[in-house]
Amino acid sequence: MVNRIHGPWKVIVIIATLLGVFLSVNHVFYLRLFGFAPLQNEYLYYLLAAFMSISFLVLPAKKTDTSIRYYDVIAFALTLVATMFLGLNSERIILEGWDWVAPVLPTVAAVVLWALVLEILRRAGGKILFAICGLISVYPLFANVIPVYFLQGHSFDFITLANNHIMSTNSVLGVPLDTVGTLVVGFLVFGVILTHTGGGAFFFKLAQSVFGSQRGGEAKVSVAGSAFFGMLSGSAISNVVTTGQMTIPAMKKSGYDSEYAAAVEATSSTGGTIAPPIMGSAAFIMASFVGVAYLEIVVAAAIPAALYFIAVFLQVDGYAAKHDLRGIPKRELPPLLKTLSEGWIYLASMVALILVLVFIQSEGQAPYYASALILILAMLRKSTRFSFKKLGDMIADTGKVLGEIISLIAGVGLIVGAFSATGVSFSFSRELVMMAGDNLLLLLIAGAITSFILGMGMTVSASYIFLAIVLAPALVGVGVDPIAAHLFVLYWATASYITPPVALAAFTASGIANSNPLRTSIVSTKLGIVTFFIPFFIVYQPALIWSGTMTESLLSIGTASVGVFLIGSALQGYLIGYGSMTMIHRALFSIGGITMLVPNIAVNIAVVSLLIIFYFITYSRKKLLKDNATEENVSQ
Repeated sequence: MVNRIHGPWKVIVIIATLLGVFLSVNHVFYLRLFGFAPLQNEYLYYLLAAFMSISFLVLPAKKTDTSIRYYDVIAFALTLVATMFLGLNSERIILEGWDWVAPVLPTVAAVVLWALVLEILRRAGGKILFAICGLISVYPLFANVIPVYFLQGHSFDFITLANNHIMSTNSVLGVPLDTVGTLVVGFLVFGVILTHTGGGAFFFKLAQSVFGSQRGGEAKVSVAGSAFFGMLSGSAISNVVTTGQMTIPAMKKSGYDSEYAAAVEATSSTGGTIAPPIMGSAAFIMASFVGVAYLEIVVAAAIPAALYFIAVFLQVDGYAAKHDLRGIPKRELPPLLKTLSEGWIYLASMVALILVLVFIQSEGQAPYYASALILILAMLRKSTRFSFKKLGDMIADTGKVLGEIISLIAGVGLIVGAFSATGVSFSFSRELVMMAGDNLLLLLIAGAITSFILGMGMTVSASYIFLAIVLAPALVGVGVDPIAAHLFVLYWATASYITPPVALAAFTASGIANSNPLRTSIVSTKLGIVTFFIPFFIVYQPALIWSGTMTESLLSIGTASVGVFLIGSALQGYLIGYGSMTMIHRALFSIGGITMLVPNIAVNIAVVSLLIIFYFITYSRKKLLKDNATEENVSQ
């Protein structure tokens, strides 16, 4: 962005960003400033005018475009004119039913904006996402002649479809964009402010203070630092780029090979997309789809996310033990108390965010309170005080982040609109259930494969939204808890970040580490393989997401933790308190870990008891052999 946005264009981006944030604040706080209280569809049009328009300036049409070209300016102007025109006519759209039959001018605006949404989607999400959304967006034109019967639906002519996509509340202005406009904007603003005030560096130093002196300290710092940062950024790629610049060179310096160092960062950063509170923006959209409070999603997702990071942490520890990688000397680490005293403003803002979420229970307002607090505290300290240039850079960066997310979500809304208009979303999920024969495991495996494939070409939010329409209802239809069903598809969508052939997070990390991208993605898959098991734990033991009594939830958390511990230990081939494991150990512990999926406490206890007995027998034998070898050496 630095190369493309400068001079007058940067001023335009800053002004548009400030206007867009003003729109959001006015909306979520119900301020009616200057008597301005737009209708919901009007508000969303103006939000697109502010952020989607500047995305054409920020995001290049071609990788070779290092400056703003004439076609960027044309697209910027057309977006601004089309969205403002529709926004000013928002009341007529509703009262006169323009989403079905509209006059010439709004129809032209709808066709133009449809094309612009697809183009900005191509720039923000890539060619694969563009192709998927573009094809599905025109699918209603020939839905009645599709040869696959469960994909057949109502068909539309081109003009009616364009009007429906742009002026109805089911497509571009549907649930995803409505959720972003109401809830997500504030959290993204908070994340950018936290980063620009030094929050990323603080969380890295905090992780160093707590974990740096342990064996494999640099890798554990990467896991913890990426977890902290990922909770707020919600993006695997930005997490790798931000924290990886610090953690990957440090890991290589302490003895980790390039592939492993890059894999640790990629796997840890991917965890940020499933870690509350943002979860790649999916938490808010999930709350809207499921019809529950946002806090309920956050609470449900907390334990599975913690299990993911525990599994990665466990494998990192085992690797360090096997390769005798020691921690960082304490004298080289920042003292914990000093780190906390220097970064208390970040902790204060986090506490403020949580308090507002819990006690005021306003998800849309909470991040703005926290943002205001951290800005005030940052300006009071000389070390974090903003100059005019830094403030301008932060606002421009906010516009870039918001523009990219809003453009992506608007484009993905076309999928929602197409399936909603044709009625196929219901028949598709019903057919999935029939094909699986009400067999939950078959449906889960089919869903996992579908989620994984879609995740290769789509962002987490885009993939999740698509699957929330076609797959989640099928899972709910066979008795799966609704939140568990939506978390299942979200976890599998994130897996593509670290698994070949795409592995965007792994490839990004390998670029920093100068490692082999394919080998890095293979190591990342091994480290993050627990991602494939946790969704099944969530479905088969819904008490893990607090869907049950407190006793049931605690038992599920316990069995899932044991399962993750066993699988993680087996994958790395190292068991704490025992040492390197044999292949028999690893096979049995893997089977034992998978058995923890069974929601039967008697079976869980029996399996763990057998493994403990096996562990002590082999440990005693190992110790006996070691003692005998020592005695022989002494006698010689």
